[in-house]
Amino acid sequence: MRIWTMIFGLFAVAATATASAQDLTWRKDIQPIMTAKCAGCHGANQPGFDEWNVKRVNDKSLAPRLDTYAFFMNHVVWPETGAIMRRLDDGKGAAGGKPGNMYSFLGADDAERAKNLQTLKAWLGEGAWNLNRWQKRGDTPGISKEQLDKIKAKY
Repeated sequence: MRIWTMIFGLFAVAATATASAQDLTWRKDIQPIMTAKCAGCHGANQPGFDEWNVKRVNDKSLAPRLDTYAFFMNHVVWPETGAIMRRLDDGKGAAGGKPGNMYSFLGADDAERAKNLQTLKAWLGEGAWNLNRWQKRGDTPGISKEQLDKIKAKY
């Protein structure tokens, strides 16, 4: 009887962890991180993707706007496929182990950065965090349909 209680408890914990990861949303979980950690440079006063993409050639101080789901997803799915992942990655799974150039802004210390990164990864979906671009670049292949299908990112 006791073993069944333990097994049931383990299943309940696993189901709760899975459900909580699936319940992550842009509005409730990701936008607050973006507002607190990124809006100073990537807020509503910055140009949207199309305008930024044209102006950045002459103005390297511009940052793309990332304060809405649509603007953010431009840098996850298309046209800047994987840019969010490359910029915010902690480097632990990348060749060379170098963190992305924006990783340090995810939090005030290692623990906060790790927590916010884990939240972003869980929100995108199991296996959706990858560093691929839309097209092949160097030895890195372009993103595949299978990789794109893993992105869940609820609004």
